[in-house]
Amino acid sequence: MKRFAWRLNRLLEIKTKQEQKERAELFKLTETLAERRSEMMLRKKMLKDVIDGLAEADPKQRLGQQEFFLRHAGTSDEQIRKLKDRISQLESQQKEKIAQVLAIRRFKEGLEKLRIEAKRQFIAEQEKLEQNELDEAAIVSFVRKAQS
Repeated sequence: MKRFAWRLNRLLEIKTKQEQKERAELFKLTETLAERRSEMMLRKKMLKDVIDGLAEADPKQRLGQQEFFLRHAGTSDEQIRKLKDRISQLESQQKEKIAQVLAIRRFKEGLEKLRIEAKRQFIAEQEKLEQNELDEAAIVSFVRKAQS
């Protein structure tokens, strides 16, 4: 029996590798996004802790500490705003990457269905050819017996 060879097998392999590559990129992107979110939460917590510390401080010392805090609060707010912008940018990239992975997966699954169908047809054709050969051998054998 002939061996099954599918013409689009190379395309299926390429799509499989492409899906793996896109999944790896998505994983890296998700890790980066998680790092940025934790960094932003840490910065917000530090600001909150400083504000809480100022509220509890002695009124005489608090005035100088508040002045120092207010001078640097703008910088901290700017850093948090930049982190928020980066996070929203990463989230949009993540959505795009998820859409790409899903599109590749759908295409690949379609190819796999086509491959299964082609293999089923191949096997059916081979079985039909084999049955025809068996029928011919039986007819030849019957004719030989009948002539003897």
